[in-house]
Order: sequence, then structure tokens, then C-alpha cells
Amino acid sequence: MKDFRFPNKISKRVLFIFFPLFLLSLFLFLAASVMLLKSWTKDNKILSVPFSISPEAKLPIIETQFIPVISAQGAIIMDADSEVVLYSKNPDLRFSTASTAKIMTALTALEYFKTSDILSVKEATSEGSVLNLFQGEQMTFENLLYAMLLPSANDAALAISQNYPGGEQVFIEKMNDKAKELKLYNTHYSDPAGLIDSGDYTTPFDLARLASFAVKNNTFKQIVNTKEKVIYDVAATSSYPLENLNKLLGIDGVNGVKTGYTEEAGQVLVTSKDEKGKTIIIVIMGSDDRFTDTAKLLDLVSNNLTYLSIHP
Repeated sequence: MKDFRFPNKISKRVLFIFFPLFLLSLFLFLAASVMLLKSWTKDNKILSVPFSISPEAKLPIIETQFIPVISAQGAIIMDADSEVVLYSKNPDLRFSTASTAKIMTALTALEYFKTSDILSVKEATSEGSVLNLFQGEQMTFENLLYAMLLPSANDAALAISQNYPGGEQVFIEKMNDKAKELKLYNTHYSDPAGLIDSGDYTTPFDLARLASFAVKNNTFKQIVNTKEKVIYDVAATSSYPLENLNKLLGIDGVNGVKTGYTEEAGQVLVTSKDEKGKTIIIVIMGSDDRFTDTAKLLDLVSNNLTYLSIHP
């Protein structure tokens, strides 16, 4: 039996009728798809630049690059204003904060206390570095800040936190709230002095961002730039000579910020430096020699930065 075939006239007629219908259907499908995609994406479209760019904005770059040899397990150099990272070594690796936690203690307390407020020592402690404050002793908040940030007195940090409304635990919660506010997502605090290595942790990147924010507070900036000071209790019966533990203070434009050390954390140092009118933050963590490591990073940026203009 022969195969059945449509007559040629019928095939041409079917093609003539259905091909235009196919093209019309394809056009309608594509048009509907475009309209649907526009509907889905209209709320996500950037209608304008989401941030303003200052005509005076500057982008820092290192002119002559070289890799410094340092003992620190983690390190970073950051421009404080732009938060541009100029150098890093394990910037997102978590380390124990040690006493650099007191940077956050100071910032959290500065948002509530006035420098002239009188605080009472509620609990004497002898753990780690202390001034040997005694229970019931009264000091101004400002003097306790100097004690906490220069010789890194743990009893001063404890006194500040315990005078906060709700006490020490509420204060620690506020420290962690502040960390979230500043988007320090790899940072956590378990005490105001930085003594609990398992619960006090941060990264070089987070710590540099915290320091960048801290040095914008004039009170904080003035205190961490002080080499020596004598403080007194309110009754003026006890005096405490203080000395800043930062050996690099005043050298090569260094004007802060904070030292730290525990056996687990190793040596930690956060440094702020004035360079061509800009503030540079250097963080050293897990170091065998924090001052030598920092000095090498200072060499990397000293008279070796260029600031390029950023145009909108």
C-alpha cells in the first residue's frame, strides 16, 4: 500500500494560515515576558546614586609596594575616613580581643556618661592590670577613662560597667548592640575588660573599623593621645600616676590607640597615625612583638601614600 500524502495545495494553505499565527503568538509571548520582568524588577531598580560623593573625596593608594615581614598572625592598615584597606594579613580571621575590648567599653560608656559624672567602685578586683581601686572609692568618669585606656586598668573598666543602669551585664549587652550597629559582624564581647578569651573576639578588619569610628570622638582621641597623667579620687585622698602602655605614641605621627595582651590572644596593638592630614589605622593581632610589627607597617605608609580624587 502506498503512503498517504496531503495534496500540495492543502499543505501550502495550512502553512499560509498557521505560520503567521505562530509568529503572532511568539511576539505576544515575548511581550508578556518583558512586561512581567519589568513588573518583578521595578522595585529593585536603582533610580539614582544611593550615596553622595563629596567632590573632595580622596582614595588612598600606596605608592611603592613592598611586603613587610611581621610575626603577627593578623594585621591590617586602613584609611579611617574611607575605610579603604591598604594592607592586610588574615583580615577576617577571628582573634581574642584582649584589652582592645576597652575601646568598645569607652565608646559605649561615652554615649551615656558625662565626663564629670561621679562613679563609685562597686567591686574591687585584682585580676590582671589594675590600679587597686577600693570598694566605695569615687572617681569622675573621665578619670576612670584615663585609667582604663592608658595603663589598661581592669578595675576601672569594671567600675564603669557596674555604674551603668542595669549593671555590668546590661552594659555588655550594649557593647554587643553597638558592635551590630557598626556592622562588626565578627565581633563579640563577654566582659568590659577583654579578659574572657573565649567570649571576647574580633577580626583585624572589624577592629580597624571600630578604631576608625572611635578616633572621631574627641574625648576618646584626646585620652588615647596622652602619654602620662596623674588622676585623683573625688576626695583627693588618693592619687594614681598613669603611663600609656603604647611605646610608639608620639613617634612618626602616632596618636593612639590601645594595647592588649593575654596568653591566648598574644600581643595586640591598635595604632592611629596622622599621615598628610589623614588618619591611618593599623591593627596587629596575635603578635610576638607588636611594636616592631607596627613599626614595619608604619614604614609601609609613612611618606608613601597618594590620595587620588574621586569624582561623582
